[in-house]
Amino acid sequence: MSTPRELREAKAALTNGTTTVVELTREALARAHAQADLNIFLELFEESALAKAEEVDAKLAEGTAGPLAGAMVSIKDNICYKDHKVSASSRMLEGYTSIYSATVVERMLAADAVILGRTNCDEFAMGSSNENSAYGPVGNPVDPGKVPGGSSGGAAASVAAGICHIALGSDTGGSIRQPASFCGVVGFKPTYGRVSRYGLIAFASSLDQIGPLAHSVMDMEAVHRVIAGRDPLDDTSSSLPLSNDQRTKGPLRIAYYRDCMEHEGLDPEIKAHVEQELDRLREAGHHIEAIELPMMDLFVPTYYILSTAEASSNLARFDGIRYGHRSTMAKGVDETYRKSRSEGFGPEVQRRILLGTFVLSSGYYDAYYAQGMRVRRLIRDNTLRALERFDIVLTPTCPTTAFPHGHISDPVAMYLQDIFTVQANLAGVPAVSLPVGKHSNGMPFGIQLMAKPFADEQLLAIARDLFPC
Repeated sequence: MSTPRELREAKAALTNGTTTVVELTREALARAHAQADLNIFLELFEESALAKAEEVDAKLAEGTAGPLAGAMVSIKDNICYKDHKVSASSRMLEGYTSIYSATVVERMLAADAVILGRTNCDEFAMGSSNENSAYGPVGNPVDPGKVPGGSSGGAAASVAAGICHIALGSDTGGSIRQPASFCGVVGFKPTYGRVSRYGLIAFASSLDQIGPLAHSVMDMEAVHRVIAGRDPLDDTSSSLPLSNDQRTKGPLRIAYYRDCMEHEGLDPEIKAHVEQELDRLREAGHHIEAIELPMMDLFVPTYYILSTAEASSNLARFDGIRYGHRSTMAKGVDETYRKSRSEGFGPEVQRRILLGTFVLSSGYYDAYYAQGMRVRRLIRDNTLRALERFDIVLTPTCPTTAFPHGHISDPVAMYLQDIFTVQANLAGVPAVSLPVGKHSNGMPFGIQLMAKPFADEQLLAIARDLFPC
């Protein structure tokens, strides 16, 4: 029993008549059950998945199937799917059934993908290890004793475990790319506004972006062309057309940040491998140049000031009265608010709400939030200046490989896992993590490529050509 590793392999098998979508779906569901100890899925949508598979088989027979026919897909547990449960892996939304579907879900279904289930994640997408879920941690399929990364750890694990061809996750500060690096798969954060956020349970609205994870860039490109584009239900989505040019033209201008390569937290083996890749690209005729990265030490503080402020605002609606868990032990309005939120939210979410409320409070707003917005503008301007001169900027995705469960207990140390990834979110540019090697400890790691805004299609084409996987 084996599900084809990549979508293109599944499509070839369907074309050859050696399998059916129903068979692929049954095999994928069986594989998910066999690896239940990894805690990847909070729920498998077996009934609706098999019904969709039968529908797609009928379309294939008629010659009317969509471009993702045969794709086995998981969705992160903060992406809504009508008549299916969604909880953002929080007790606050336990038992909630969505009354509508996210735009990305509608587009995936219209393209005839089969959605297998919802994947575990850090609660309300807040975390870098997938240890903050109300429903327990996720194991890394490469080594179950290690974390899969976060917050889209379950999404990355569903692909790495060979259950799904595609997973949809969300990326606020690296939450697709970091778990992609930890699990040895491809993870893509599109340009802010390229993919609709309608139906995504918000963490930080100006930073969140839905994106895919897969085994190959080719599969990533197929999914991107389905989910990207203007959505009238999301006013922040862009109407700029997608590029049809999927070629890499001539030698590329590639920059790397000297500051990243000299960062004290960067694992020596990862550094050495990135340097080898730069040498390989230089020998292939590409122009490679080291550039400075201004204000790198401000990336993580700026991100956490702004993201927690937005989280405090977005999660205020979950108060036990309007939405979310309501305490049965409370008496009166004030106690209902207090107990409902204390019982519904986990420690990390509470920590970020408190921090966000503090930076937005009277007397501190200008010193923290307003100043954070100014620094964000400078970070964006510096990033765009670099991307005007170069086709891509290359960095390590993460400073380390996946670490053991419970290894990092200090929240600040955990936040520093995002040191190389938050720049793309703060600047709103596209970024992709590609698996490029294995550490001597046996764990995979990735390289990150960034490009200028709305050069998503060119970025994926470059990634496919430079780092075939």
